[in-house]
Amino acid sequence: MYAPETLWGRYPLQRWGAYLVPGKILLVEDRADIRGMMVSYLTLNKYEVIEAVDGFEAVEKAIKHKPDAILMDIAMPVLDGIDSTRAMRKNKELAGIPILCLTASIDTYEERAKKAGCNEILQKPVDFGKLDAFLERYVH
Repeated sequence: MYAPETLWGRYPLQRWGAYLVPGKILLVEDRADIRGMMVSYLTLNKYEVIEAVDGFEAVEKAIKHKPDAILMDIAMPVLDGIDSTRAMRKNKELAGIPILCLTASIDTYEERAKKAGCNEILQKPVDFGKLDAFLERYVH
């Protein structure tokens, strides 16, 4: 039998209303189809998910919600993921939040994303095993 406040007996859970969740994730993705797939996967795994559709909205929601981790698309309108990450790293309340950058063009963005402050970069389409490993390292 699992402890009541753990997920699968391994991960500590946090209270979200009446529910226990393993963590709060800010998902930043401009494409609705990809965002929907990611939200489905994360909520299926019991994460609380906050959504943003561009880098500007991501900064606003990160300040408001203080997520445990951020999944950040790089190529987006209004403010891209690199500039959004830079802005978060300059804010002392957000500077320590782990950021996983997601891109279909890893060769193009990898160096810039790391310089901006992304903890890790993951190639799209997303490998959920690698995503799980990131969340386990930084959220649990």
